[in-house]
Amino acid sequence: MKTTKKELSPEQREELIKTLKERFEKNRNRHKDIEWEKVETKLQANPEKLWSLDDMEITGGEPDVVGYDKTTGEYIFYDCSAESPKGRRSFCYDRAALDARKEHKPQNNAIDAAASMGIEILTEEQYRELQQFGKFDTKTSSWLKTPADIRKHGGAIFGDYRYETIFIYHNGAESYYAARGFRGALRI
Repeated sequence: MKTTKKELSPEQREELIKTLKERFEKNRNRHKDIEWEKVETKLQANPEKLWSLDDMEITGGEPDVVGYDKTTGEYIFYDCSAESPKGRRSFCYDRAALDARKEHKPQNNAIDAAASMGIEILTEEQYRELQQFGKFDTKTSSWLKTPADIRKHGGAIFGDYRYETIFIYHNGAESYYAARGFRGALRI
């Protein structure tokens, strides 16, 4: 249980950093030229971001470093779980879609859930980048940040990986499925 809304206890921070370090070392292909010590220094200096990473972890996202932005000096984390995070499935796309449903409403929507966690939903470009590190969503799918021109017509996009191919497709934004969640990105 978290001690306050946006801060972890020292024990929780230590446990999370240990988990992140183990994942970092196990998956060097995601961050070949990045040193863990520098990542950990950033993590220790940003307790609110640690809180977001903990939410990513708790909901099954298995966050890991996938890049470094030389311009901003930020490390980039994505949800790297093999399948769409279990704790974030069965959500429709956004609040407007949730409000539009008259019955059988899901418990939440992807956009609001991501915002409450302090993360951003992956874009199509980020999703394709993630797929360079392995095969993700071979049995599930993940909502992706939907362009405004698609969303204004009631749609939303999602991605998955089937037949050795990344598929980006559409659905009504109000739809939700047990096998569709969302993946997030966080910059620290």
